[in-house]
Amino acid sequence: MEKSPTERLILIVEDNPDHASLITNALTESSTHYRIVTIANGTKAMDFLHHRGEYADASRPDLILLDLHLPGKDGKEILTEIKADPQLHRIPIVVLTMSQSDQDIFGIYALQGNCYVIKSDDLHHLTQTVKRIEEFWLRIVTLPLE
Repeated sequence: MEKSPTERLILIVEDNPDHASLITNALTESSTHYRIVTIANGTKAMDFLHHRGEYADASRPDLILLDLHLPGKDGKEILTEIKADPQLHRIPIVVLTMSQSDQDIFGIYALQGNCYVIKSDDLHHLTQTVKRIEEFWLRIVTLPLE
């Protein structure tokens, strides 16, 4: 049985407060309401996913929007850890980053990232991109519950 939309949790791992705010705002403009958690540090994001410390009661996210360049663990380290963990590896991870590097793009897919999306500098375009990600991953695709 699929979770109701209001039970869906989106984890945003983004250290740029402006981008994090814009992504959150785009998701809250949706007709569907989600629980959204934003974490700006890669190490803390892994603590959240493993229910450590202040995140002992954290829920498993249904979708992760992951920036590559983060303090603590970077996006590639996070992706590697998640995809190696039998409890977490099915969570879809959308890498949402400014990097247009072919090395980063190929590297993310080699690490089993679900998709790689380049953030636009244009705020309207970025908002539309986030809305399309939300529509695809949380309304069209059928996700595993655990």
